[in-house]
Amino acid sequence: MYTELIKIIDGGIKGDKEKVYNYSKVLVENLNKGGEVQLSKKIQKILDNKPGNFTTLDEFSTKPVDQESRLDIANVYFPKKEAEKLIFNKYIEEEMDEFINAYYCRDKFEQLGINVDFSLLLYGPPGCGKTSMARYIASKTNLPLVVARFDALVSSLLGNTAKNIRKVFEYASKRQCILFLDEFDAIAKVRDDKNEMGELKRVVNSLIQNMDELNKDNILIAATNHDELLDRAIWRRFSKIINIEKPDDEAIKKILIQSLKLQNTNFLDKNKKLEKIIEELHGLSPADIKNITNNCLKKMVVRNQNIITNIDMLTEIYLYKKHNIENENEFIEFLIKNLVTQKEINEYYNIPWRKIRKIAEQE
Repeated sequence: MYTELIKIIDGGIKGDKEKVYNYSKVLVENLNKGGEVQLSKKIQKILDNKPGNFTTLDEFSTKPVDQESRLDIANVYFPKKEAEKLIFNKYIEEEMDEFINAYYCRDKFEQLGINVDFSLLLYGPPGCGKTSMARYIASKTNLPLVVARFDALVSSLLGNTAKNIRKVFEYASKRQCILFLDEFDAIAKVRDDKNEMGELKRVVNSLIQNMDELNKDNILIAATNHDELLDRAIWRRFSKIINIEKPDDEAIKKILIQSLKLQNTNFLDKNKKLEKIIEELHGLSPADIKNITNNCLKKMVVRNQNIITNIDMLTEIYLYKKHNIENENEFIEFLIKNLVTQKEINEYYNIPWRKIRKIAEQE
């Protein structure tokens, strides 16, 4: 029994689900033989409740490699059971949920004779959640995420990039998973680009062929910041296309609430202060906004504060945009414009009253 426990612990630490599962079954048998019936039943009940599409690291252990560099051309990530709910505008959230729900209904589509593939193209500015959406879909479908490594996939040897693409698709097709192609424009550029060599046409042709032949039980997700570079034929290969834009005001508000929900603030429940902060965050990506709130949290801890104020948020927004306070007058104007009082500026930054009043009078 001690051998099984050691193997189970080892498998758990290494993330080897198959090892944990198999040695748990051996442990159940040995406990039954030893008369520990109640304990064996409890363990067996846990094993019986494993997910229906239970997959293991063993299935993904032999990764495809680039012939030239011998580097892996794909990484595999097993999803977390509870992924944090992503925040987009309501139309994007509806499209994402519809895509996930359609995947769960694939047996119904088959019964109705409807040929459906599950391919999703995400495009939009960087930092807006394309990679996060791929991970979220992996979590909700309980499918491993096979992520193509473009640093190894795109080879310097003529013809090897197309071969690497085929290797990645063949690897994914043999396993129930999500194949995620980030920085998709690197291999899907328009084929009439005069600045590119003939190799590009072979790469795009290979990509299209492999997309058409991918196992229909799998999900293909591609993401790009440069949709204008994609070949026209590529667009037709995706059953769902979502433009992930920068968040609107309502989404910004949700991001702030989610990021600061465990903290005391003096603005989340004050409409006018919150509106000013949202106004200054407009045009930034979710990643930018989370960086700003994280900087506020770090300063709160370092300064031993128990609250994040609107002046804290506005200061971090200003620093994020300007990177420095080179012009103190401009900074004071920025704070006053966004409803920070003269008293707060004086107490927080020890700026003389006379200077603050003079700038305020010019507003």
